[in-house]
Amino acid sequence: MQKTPYIIEQIDTYQCNDLLFYFTKFAERPWSLLIDSAGSGEHSNQYDIILHSPAFTLTSKNKQTVVTNTGTNIKKISFDDPIEEARKLHAILKQSVTKINGEFPEDLPFIAGVAGLFGYDLGRNFENLPSPYLATTESAKGEYDCPDMALGVYQRSLILDKVNRVIYDCRPVNMSPVSLGNMAQPGTQPFSLTTPWQSNFTKSDYIAGLEKIHRYLTAGDCYQVNFAQRFSAQYEGSEWHAYLKLRESNKAPFSAFIRLPQSSVISISPERFLSVRNAKVQTKPIKGTRPRSSDPVIDAGNAHCLLNSSKDRAENLMIVDLLRNDISKHCLPHSVTVPQAFKLESYAAVHHMVTTIEGQLDERSDPFTLLRDAFPGGSITGAPKIRAMQIIDELEPNARNVYCGSIGYIGLHDDMDTSICIRTLLCEKGKVYCWAGGGIVLDSDPESEYQETLDKVNKILPVLL
Repeated sequence: MQKTPYIIEQIDTYQCNDLLFYFTKFAERPWSLLIDSAGSGEHSNQYDIILHSPAFTLTSKNKQTVVTNTGTNIKKISFDDPIEEARKLHAILKQSVTKINGEFPEDLPFIAGVAGLFGYDLGRNFENLPSPYLATTESAKGEYDCPDMALGVYQRSLILDKVNRVIYDCRPVNMSPVSLGNMAQPGTQPFSLTTPWQSNFTKSDYIAGLEKIHRYLTAGDCYQVNFAQRFSAQYEGSEWHAYLKLRESNKAPFSAFIRLPQSSVISISPERFLSVRNAKVQTKPIKGTRPRSSDPVIDAGNAHCLLNSSKDRAENLMIVDLLRNDISKHCLPHSVTVPQAFKLESYAAVHHMVTTIEGQLDERSDPFTLLRDAFPGGSITGAPKIRAMQIIDELEPNARNVYCGSIGYIGLHDDMDTSICIRTLLCEKGKVYCWAGGGIVLDSDPESEYQETLDKVNKILPVLL
């Protein structure tokens, strides 16, 4: 195997606020990916990442994975575990790197590795669901072009350190430095909707679904179920322009834009799923939501109401217990802790209740195994997870696809960061989809739960009108 030294070169960014300016050059290319910490203050991550032109791509759908060498266009079809296929390519990339030259922060993320999208339905590869896939008809199951998993093996990256105002060009030494000239906005048509938003539920049908969940809860089938509605509309123009509008109005710390060959994914998620840094594992489930208000008194009252809600605390605690169990399987004994519980995090549209769970990754495990065994995230399924997923299959009339999946990366140093794909839109075939849901427990109020789904998208749907 040919060994490749890597270089990390610093580029002064005093004229540039963020990577959006640079990503414009790549935004229309298939397999371009922006991992964007669009938040501010305590909701901001230090690094933003641009990825493009992967050496390999992996797409998985209906338990079939296609691995493509983008240089030769040679394809391999596999019916094995798709995460394992990604791990194999990641291992080959790691083995090919001899050393990394350059001055850079020790905690610089990614550099090179595997990155992309893990859709909600990828979880059917890992969870044993006794029931058949019930999300409506055969045609509805295949209604999306977007795969269940879409990953690239990226040999280079551009990383913006927002604290130190430096861009790092990370690449093998045999690749030319990135050209940052001629960054004019491409002449694409601005994004606009051509039809109104439409839900796949009427209000009465959504509340009827909540009543069915209530019967499952009272029967002891489950303790919590995440139940969502899907909004859709026709559109025209540039999906990248849509991302820019939504980013500005939401400023979410786990924002991302992915351009796939047949689809584009726009995510303005506030929620971390799993991160691994120096073998430290972290997950930050969100459970509990209240709307923001322009009136400071009302806004403060909504936040106070959330923090003092026994129902929301109970809902949060159920998911915390589920996630503690999920990550403890791959962490050192007694290392899993909850350093911060029921914390208020406030975003442009809503207040959230967030808990932080941490642990130390067992050396016998790795980020790929951890991700697979915890997927999909418990905060967007319910508890127990498998039974909650069965009920979701039964009651939601369309497949979730990207919604409640994950976007993120696993880098050369086995560093990982992934989001939960809430506040996430799928654009394909001239149609845009957006989902919103909430965790339903025994004392949930149907009217309040329905309104919560609307609160969660009130900085998304109106922005794109």
